Amino acid sequence: MSEEATRKLTLDLAGKTAVVTGSTQGIGLAIARRLAEAGADVVVNGRDPERVARTVDSLAGLAVRGAAADVTSAEGAQALVDAAGTVDVLVNNLGIFGSTPALEIDDDEWRRFFDVNVLSAARLTRLVLPGMTDRGWGRVLNIASDSAIVIPEEMIHYGASKSALLAMSRGFAKAAAGSGVTVNSVIAGPTHTEGVEDFVYEMVDRLLDWEAAQREFMRTARPQSLIGRLIEPEEIANMVVYLSSPLASATTGGALRVDGGYVDSILP
Repeated sequence: MSEEATRKLTLDLAGKTAVVTGSTQGIGLAIARRLAEAGADVVVNGRDPERVARTVDSLAGLAVRGAAADVTSAEGAQALVDAAGTVDVLVNNLGIFGSTPALEIDDDEWRRFFDVNVLSAARLTRLVLPGMTDRGWGRVLNIASDSAIVIPEEMIHYGASKSALLAMSRGFAKAAAGSGVTVNSVIAGPTHTEGVEDFVYEMVDRLLDWEAAQREFMRTARPQSLIGRLIEPEEIANMVVYLSSPLASATTGGALRVDGGYVDSILP
């Protein structure tokens, strides 16, 4: 058998520095772990220095370091980039969500969701993209949501912010055209995290055990899902690692779905 036939596909990020915002728990933590397992030097980020330190300790044995910074401010974003050094992979994972009746979402809440979910990602991308394009290689990943496409009645401010994130990803991909840098968004479906557990119990009977509550939530609130369960954070992380790797060199400006078939559409 020829060498070409026996060559294996490998997700090798050795020598690359990856920054993952909001990575002390949930999807962000899973992404940080998977990137480090693929060989990257990973910078874990969150606002609380103690929590960041505990997260780094929990990933002992992997090339992980911490940088506590609030990237919803210009100062915090710059501090994170300065601490990371040369950034080869940026994963804008930081995000907030919550349910509020549409007519009760005031201007301050709208601004807060866009500040955290959109502007923090735009700010960091502006800081790292010039260096990536100068070096001729880089990856920017924005973690979006199925709510960007199927706007939930109970949290339209969240859905709208994630729609904006998809548009922003496409725009920055055009800004990086022809440079060897790719910019993509990952559309995460209903995912099993601590925060989502709380959200599920807001929507179903709190007296149910977790397995029963999850089934009831998927049946009543997310019946479009084709897998009929919440997605595990590692399943989102697997897509992120692929898109961060050299193997994904022809994928840019895209919105890649890891949604369990929730969005009833062929594209994106």
